[in-house]
Amino acid sequence: MRILHTADWHIGQTLNGWSREAEHRAFLVQLGEILLREQVDALLVAGDVFDGLNPSGEAQRLLYAALAGYVRANPRLQIVLTSGNHDPAQRLEAPEAVLRELGVHVLGTLSRGAEGVKLGRHLIPLHDRAGQVRAQVLALPFLRQADLPGLRLGAEAGTEAGSGGAVTAALRALLAETVARAQALAGAVPLIAMAHLTCAGGLESAGAERRILIGGDHAVPPDVFPPALAYVALGHLHRPQSLDGGRVRYSGSPFPLSASEIGYDHGVTLLDLDAGVAPRHIPLPRPVPVLRLPARGTAPLPEILAALAALPPGAPARAEGPFLYLALAADRPVTEITAALEAALEPLPLRLAGLTITRPETATPTAPPPQDLSRTTPEALFAAAFRDLHGCDPETRHLGAFRDALSEV
Repeated sequence: MRILHTADWHIGQTLNGWSREAEHRAFLVQLGEILLREQVDALLVAGDVFDGLNPSGEAQRLLYAALAGYVRANPRLQIVLTSGNHDPAQRLEAPEAVLRELGVHVLGTLSRGAEGVKLGRHLIPLHDRAGQVRAQVLALPFLRQADLPGLRLGAEAGTEAGSGGAVTAALRALLAETVARAQALAGAVPLIAMAHLTCAGGLESAGAERRILIGGDHAVPPDVFPPALAYVALGHLHRPQSLDGGRVRYSGSPFPLSASEIGYDHGVTLLDLDAGVAPRHIPLPRPVPVLRLPARGTAPLPEILAALAALPPGAPARAEGPFLYLALAADRPVTEITAALEAALEPLPLRLAGLTITRPETATPTAPPPQDLSRTTPEALFAAAFRDLHGCDPETRHLGAFRDALSEV
């Protein structure tokens, strides 16, 4: 039996106003090809299917059309989809009655009863091609503070919110009790869990991953997942990575979602139960290049302009071209830098995803007392303000423009 683990699709994401729909369409086609090529029996999607709490109609159509296509291509395929912190949990569950008929299980919220987590809903048997149960998956959506029984933080408990150990202890207790009951039902077959959170030791990426807090906690240790779990399929961190010897793993996002992710080896994770639940990373080709100039650090405008001129020809239309992040060191007024960049980018089929302009660091002396205006001049004040704003001295042309303006006063 083969299980494919993926997460953090972020359907509906935009970069600086540019849609990423074409990339998501390409990824979903690639995923369908992998499902068939690798003869996958079950697909696990561990949260952040959508990029926002109010996904567009087109984003929802894209998701459900892909799921329907996967099931048409392989009617025996089972799909388990859980919510992440970006997802509208209840909206995600809304079409569940229809999706369940297709073998698609959607869990956006945690269901509890008198006995605890309702395993009749959250424990899902996975069948092989012969129809035999070969694994059980404990599918847990993104957990919120209300999902952790006994957790009391903030004014309610008379303590400061964010007392780290309280959340970890509450989550550990919830998982220990739930996994013990699930293990008794699973018997001898492997027990797999799905979750969406940050594990301590995981490498985060800046710019796309929100620091999700449960009662003030940011990360929990991987050992909150009991040893009875053969594998834990996680979502939230976008870099593919394994913790706890490979038993706990983030599959990562399908392609870069921010500048910090350009160097990642994006892909999906395949579990072959015949090989003893050994995760195998399957890399994904990027639908569209994502570039950063310079590759690291910052560069002055002349270097950036030269690098832009040296780029190979790209797509014929800007809407299909590579995404570009620029990081400049200010060597002249910011208005001049942005004007020069706009002119250089205009003929190129590139989509500007982000622009940062860093001024030179200068020592900040102790603020002098207010200056007696009788001892300075308007031009000296202008020059000082220019340096504060742009990080460099005004040139002759700037001083000339100021003098012309002053003469009109």
